Amino acid sequence: MVLKIGGRIEKVNGRELTYSEFAEKYMSQNQPVLLTGLMDDWRACKDWVLANGKPNLHFFSTHFGKSKVQVADCGTREFTDQKRIEMTVSEFVVHWLRDCGAGDGSLLYLKDWHFVKEYPQYIAYRTPMDFSDDWLNFYLDKFRMHNDPDTYSERDEISCSDYRFVYMGSKGTWTPLHADVFRSYSWSANVCGKKQWYFLPPSQHHLIFDRNMKSSVYDIFADVSQSKFPGFEKAIWWECTQEENEVIFVPSGWYHQVHNLEDTISINHNWFNGYNLSWVWDLLLKDYNEASAYIEDLKGCDDFEELCQRNLAANTGMNFYDFFIFIVRFAFANVVLLHTFAQVKNETSRKPSKALQHICFNLESIRSTAVKMKPINTGDRQGVLLDLRKNVEDHSFIELCAAVGKTYELIHDTDEMTPTLLQCTDLMCTSFVRSQVQSSEDLVAFIDDALTKLGGAFSR
Repeated sequence: MVLKIGGRIEKVNGRELTYSEFAEKYMSQNQPVLLTGLMDDWRACKDWVLANGKPNLHFFSTHFGKSKVQVADCGTREFTDQKRIEMTVSEFVVHWLRDCGAGDGSLLYLKDWHFVKEYPQYIAYRTPMDFSDDWLNFYLDKFRMHNDPDTYSERDEISCSDYRFVYMGSKGTWTPLHADVFRSYSWSANVCGKKQWYFLPPSQHHLIFDRNMKSSVYDIFADVSQSKFPGFEKAIWWECTQEENEVIFVPSGWYHQVHNLEDTISINHNWFNGYNLSWVWDLLLKDYNEASAYIEDLKGCDDFEELCQRNLAANTGMNFYDFFIFIVRFAFANVVLLHTFAQVKNETSRKPSKALQHICFNLESIRSTAVKMKPINTGDRQGVLLDLRKNVEDHSFIELCAAVGKTYELIHDTDEMTPTLLQCTDLMCTSFVRSQVQSSEDLVAFIDDALTKLGGAFSR
């Protein structure tokens, strides 16, 4: 079956695009875009690429050869993904050099290598400014997403150390049709090589599922069963060819399939922020309903809810408890930053800066998501109690605030925050009547309180 192509991804010079323009046109509108001009100073583009444009595989073997990585066998399906194999980078390179031209279906694709976490001193690249408001990786740099001792392991997806990856694959390697983890945004930068992307907008995602909306098409170029997937032939796809030194932005909920047209190395991040936070909650709620329906015969058991949450964490990467703690901590962090900005504004001007508006937008986004969570009583059901006073005494939390604040200074070209940020712990604890959050209703009230007391310090 020939795909119906109805859209093409816009290509834009990233150096001429401001953060506000990117946020308004692409993040807010949830639209993909291909960006150029963002990788000129990357060390990876020099060290990892030979003069002929091919991957410098010897460099990887020499410098990172002992690293253990997950490799996908592109010729073998395992459930909804490709079969994964663990090997060292050196072993992977040997296989690539020996077997990539064999044509026997044994093409291997190195995926999801946590390179930044493993080699923090080797600065291969810097995250482009447009993608730097990255709540997911800010958080995981300081906290675990999931802390259940019965399910935690260092290499487990549940407690993934970060969502910053390196991918390496020879010509012909590919990734099956999927939507990204947590329904996050993602960006993918081609250090070398060429990729072909096929996208399906969220409004059409039902067309690639079966009648029961349980399973989706694995490979859009395979012989897709019309009886199992009756809507597939109606899908209108977008396509894009990504060249070397180009970066593609993948919005939330866009299903995509990707093929390496040449030997390729790419750097990929998943992330979310105030613009797509609601997508994460919507996915969690959907997956929770499916998890609870799957074990409905156990509904009378005392630990039914605990089982649902454990299954949700195992299948989705976080559960209600994890997500609630995540958004409360980010609400706390943004209120700390709002307080810091309010102090600066009182001393200078009452005119709100873009950074200050950004923080208020974040709080309003968290509030909107918390309102959607109210019927579930997420935190209260899990016995969660988070206290702002205790958080501002936590060094990891203050580091989180500093990382977010520094990013907003860079995004909006201001230096209003850093000098006074460390003073916030002395001032915050007496600034609010409400400092404890145990439910989504508490979180809404906390944000309302903060925006009234601090947001009112300037004209919004």
